[in-house]
Amino acid sequence: MPRLAAVLAAFVILCGSACSPAPAEDRSITVFAAASIKNALDEVDDAYTAKTGVRVTASYAASPALAKQIELGAPADIFASADTDWMDHATARQAIDAPTRVNLLGNSIVLVAPADSRIERVDIGPGFDLAKLAGDGRIATGDVKAVPVGKYARAALEKLGAWQAAEPKFAMTENVRAALALVARGEADLGIVYSTDARVEPGVRIVGTFPADSHPAIIYPVAATTTAKPEAAGYLAFLRSTAAKTIFERYGFKFLVSPTT
Repeated sequence: MPRLAAVLAAFVILCGSACSPAPAEDRSITVFAAASIKNALDEVDDAYTAKTGVRVTASYAASPALAKQIELGAPADIFASADTDWMDHATARQAIDAPTRVNLLGNSIVLVAPADSRIERVDIGPGFDLAKLAGDGRIATGDVKAVPVGKYARAALEKLGAWQAAEPKFAMTENVRAALALVARGEADLGIVYSTDARVEPGVRIVGTFPADSHPAIIYPVAATTTAKPEAAGYLAFLRSTAAKTIFERYGFKFLVSPTT
């Protein structure tokens, strides 16, 4: 009898385990993305979660910082860079699943001033004297040696012949949103940022647009990492969808791929 009771008890425990509802599957991905796409990508991520139930955690920073974190093993499933150089960097270090890479978005760079600035709209072209325009003030942009927006800014100013005189006036920041904030707070009289950043910050206004041929094409590549979860494939597909295209274009980005759905 004791033996029979033990068998019955074990059966009840096994049955209870089998009949109990399984815990809900935790479906989530982590995205490392350039700071300049935060507003648009937050909305895209919300739409993706609403459609699929997959939660998206996004970490925004400058592309070089994110690329180096991924290289060192940070748990990211997706990398969205503000230029091809840092995606190349991560790919060369075997941190990116190269076949998943796609050049998703395009952008432009603009000259901004505080919303209450007396600086009028200027034409930016050969002979443009940025140093004179700034006067005794500072010019904010990302670090020209590493941060994509800063690299684009320097390339444009060098081609236009304005870099050498303006260089001492620059205040370099760790990412484009930090440069934008300096201008919005009036701590810098001018700034060079992406046009999409200027559109979402009421504290600044655009006073000039850099010619597209004055700097390398501004391209945002996206890709899965080599350690990405299976859900990353569906997320990348959604980034190429008509729904995502509508959101990105509303924020001023150029959509560089043909929508998949």
